[in-house]
Amino acid sequence: MRVVSLVPSLTEAVAVSAPGVLVGVTDWCSHPADLDAVRIGGTKNPDVDAVVKLAPDLVVANEEENREPDLAALRDAGIEVLVTEVRDVPGAFRELDRVLGACGVRGRPRWLDAAEAAWAERPVPARRRTAIVPVWRRPWTVLGRDTFAGDVLARLGVDNAYAHHEDRYPRVPLAELTAAGADLVVLPDEPYRFTADDGPEAFPRLPCALVDGRLLTWYGPSLAEAPARLGEALRSPRR
Repeated sequence: MRVVSLVPSLTEAVAVSAPGVLVGVTDWCSHPADLDAVRIGGTKNPDVDAVVKLAPDLVVANEEENREPDLAALRDAGIEVLVTEVRDVPGAFRELDRVLGACGVRGRPRWLDAAEAAWAERPVPARRRTAIVPVWRRPWTVLGRDTFAGDVLARLGVDNAYAHHEDRYPRVPLAELTAAGADLVVLPDEPYRFTADDGPEAFPRLPCALVDGRLLTWYGPSLAEAPARLGEALRSPRR
């Protein structure tokens, strides 16, 4: 089986569950650290010709992370493309089962059982908070409706202030964000790398939780540690 992954979180899931199957991955596929596969460009701009030359049996993609014209070009070249759709935690587990099965994994990996158990056993939050969740600045862009990261936060007691916005990733002026009535700002380190010195200063009146973007946005082995580590970060925001 030869597989190309165009999704960093799925790359990690396949790599640890079916070693040796991946022949091509994106430049953004950073886990596992010792991954040995051909780099074929970014998630939004993969080198389609390079993928075709690898002669994969399957390309794994995602409807949000990858562009349809690239996926169509791969299909036109006779390559099977599996496109995932992940909008919430249960959906992540369903799609991971589907992807791993398509990659020839027999049986359910232990990490996937551990991840599902971690989310099923998470403690009930003592209180709920409402957060602004920027994913980019210049311009400011935040989580909107129907996102995996938004569902992750909601299950940890943090409601997204823009969960009912008509856009999934709305661009919102800073003045509007600070007036949104949130009592917390969640700042991940990807896709934009928010840090203690880049992000919190824009929200001087609100506590800011700096979180690992992989734990917030990736659906793979990191799901097992996400509830505990994200929960801790959300309970101890910077002021």
